[in-house]
Amino acid sequence: METYGIEKLGIIGPKAVYRNLTPAQLTEAALRRGEGSLSNTGALVVTTGKYTGRSPNDKFIVDTEGVHNEIAWGKVNRPISREKFDAIKGKVAAYLQGREIFIFDGMAGADPKYTKKFRIVNELASQNLFIRDLLIRPTAEELANFGEPDYTMLVAPGFKCDPEVDGVNSEAAIMIDYEAHMIVICGSQYSGEIKKSVFSTMNYVMTKENVLPMHCSANMDPVTGETAVFFGLSGTGKTTLSADPARKLIGDDEHGWSPDGVFNFEGGCYAKCINLSAENEPDIYNAIKFGSLVENVVMDPETREFDFDDGSLTENTRVGYPIDYINNAAVPSRGGIPKVVIFLTADAFGVLPPISRLSREAAMYHFVTGFTSKLAGTERGVTEPQPTFSTLFGEPFMPMDPAVYAEMLGKKLDEYGTKVYLVNTGWAGGSAASGAKRMKLSYTRAMVTAALNGSFDTIEFKHHDVFNVDYPTECPNVPSEKLDARGMWEDKAAYDAQANKLAQMFADNFAKKYPNMPKEIAEAGPKPL
Repeated sequence: METYGIEKLGIIGPKAVYRNLTPAQLTEAALRRGEGSLSNTGALVVTTGKYTGRSPNDKFIVDTEGVHNEIAWGKVNRPISREKFDAIKGKVAAYLQGREIFIFDGMAGADPKYTKKFRIVNELASQNLFIRDLLIRPTAEELANFGEPDYTMLVAPGFKCDPEVDGVNSEAAIMIDYEAHMIVICGSQYSGEIKKSVFSTMNYVMTKENVLPMHCSANMDPVTGETAVFFGLSGTGKTTLSADPARKLIGDDEHGWSPDGVFNFEGGCYAKCINLSAENEPDIYNAIKFGSLVENVVMDPETREFDFDDGSLTENTRVGYPIDYINNAAVPSRGGIPKVVIFLTADAFGVLPPISRLSREAAMYHFVTGFTSKLAGTERGVTEPQPTFSTLFGEPFMPMDPAVYAEMLGKKLDEYGTKVYLVNTGWAGGSAASGAKRMKLSYTRAMVTAALNGSFDTIEFKHHDVFNVDYPTECPNVPSEKLDARGMWEDKAAYDAQANKLAQMFADNFAKKYPNMPKEIAEAGPKPL
């Protein structure tokens, strides 16, 4: 029996080893093994048990001499010793002995100059299908010449850690050993852990090659090739605004910015399904077909029809599919040097300008800050929006000090003259708590279009003293009064108080999290009165 060298990982005497099976073969294997069922669209549907999202408290980086001084240790990047890592890895390898093993050899990084080879070793056929969808799939020739991978990942959700014995926080552990080029995931069946472990690895190694890793979406003009990138946390419109029918989608989540341009790290998409509809997001809706993996979406057991509005298993319902399931995908997933960078925020306080232009220093400030806001919860008495600050718009996946990534962005803005805009897709004319409405999507799209096509180059801008940004006085296809955040509030004093309050939240967050950031960046942020 061909074992493809898995003995080197300590997996002895497997029942069978399968490498780079087709979607049909993996779907058959998953159904045979009772891992899931088929939907009426042909997609494979699974539930992931108690872990229906990422488990940040169970994520660790092996603390070795070679990486110790490069990692921003703390709540996000927790250290684990090499001894503990090796002990758990040994137990996982022993657990996998005598079982069917599914291997996917694929790549991350659509620019061949920066491509890294990943070997994913799975206990589950369904998760092997997932990572086949999400990584870049090698051609037959590339697979024949694959050789040794740059990074190897062992994924065994069926193996549960003993926290007291293993020195971890729960039965799950997601561990990266950057020095040994080894990743181990156990105890959790949520496939996002596999995807984000590849991302966390790329976010470390790419900086060594003068590539800025970015948690963003990217698209480009199909004629000119002009490229734009969109940063934004969940709920800000990153997926919606980058899926522009007039532009080619380079990718929806993870990219690198090299001296040659932007390239997707992935070969697929991992989209949220909650409240999905054919009308609002036809690309995602139509991608849920044979070859896709659907997680935790409630399905009628008889008709096999999805109920996308049912969040009883989790609000974080997901589908993974190859990027070529999207009609206007750019394949290969590469674009030019970004002409425009857009930071998206959904301000539930209702005070940030709908669009503003950022200086180089302000761009670095907002890049490290990564602001959006979440609505007040359903608890009685909670009427205030909650600010969310996620460093670099992707704090959980960035292993190094934020200054490393911010300085790389600053250098690229200097070198290429890329323009940066902050776009508020949130509330206007009042806070969400006051019953105000979100900015109309058609207006936001028109503002983004104006930023991309250079319309703002000849338009007058005003300075916002509290938020320390410049906002345009006019924009094609947008009423001028919709550009003035303060002007849209009936009660100007209430606006001023709310704006000052949010500006103070920015200042407090920055002072606490980035005390060593250069003075000129700190001073480019909001200025509470």
